[in-house]
Amino acid sequence: MNIKEEIKVIIARRGTTLKKVCEELSNRTGKYYSYNNISNKLKRGTIKFNEVQEIFSILKYELNYKDLNT
Repeated sequence: MNIKEEIKVIIARRGTTLKKVCEELSNRTGKYYSYNNISNKLKRGTIKFNEVQEIFSILKYELNYKDLNT
């Protein structure tokens, strides 16, 4: 599953919409994020890591890292 699909599934689980997430993202960052802007970034795979982190935070999820060498 790619990040676009992951975010869509989490949004659905939270019972919200990408539009509402974009509104909250704009409120938190002070930068305007439209539905189309984020949707296009997800489609193209050009969304920034810090944007994904903030979206996960809005949705009350966290990203975890695992060292595969251990």
